Amino acid sequence: MKGDERKLEILNLLKESKNPIKGAYLAERFGVTRQVIVQDIALLKAQGHNIVSTPQGYIFLGGNESYSRVIAVKHEPKDIEEELKTIIKLGGKVIDVTIEHKVYGEITGKLMLKSLYDVEKFIERLRESSDMPLSNLTGGVHLHTIEADSEETLERIVKELDKKGFLID
Repeated sequence: MKGDERKLEILNLLKESKNPIKGAYLAERFGVTRQVIVQDIALLKAQGHNIVSTPQGYIFLGGNESYSRVIAVKHEPKDIEEELKTIIKLGGKVIDVTIEHKVYGEITGKLMLKSLYDVEKFIERLRESSDMPLSNLTGGVHLHTIEADSEETLERIVKELDKKGFLID
């Protein structure tokens, strides 16, 4: 299979999948190295395809009808799990976390959390890691891009986060 055919197949797999796909799986499926897959993904991104690399694998964003909103929040590290689970339980997805760093400017980490299981695995990785959450660098202040299937769902999420005292006005 030629490179262009492989990239088209990868793109179609990502578009059809509801779950992230690991680069190792793609490499095995197409009989190439992981590095070749990384290059293919980079070329697909350069062509304008909205592919995101997450700890769970590659995912294609777009194509489905969804609504997104950036929310500003502030809370203690102990509240991370409650904040994320609130968003998920009300039908949202947590796409990323962003902080404004005094030296580096905007720093964004891709989260791609869409289920309670994803949140639990993320919290587990945080607890097992010696690294701090990004929000620790800004006194708990951070942004999240959240997605949902409707504006009404986004409104419910925002109202609940506000009720819990997480939103910044």
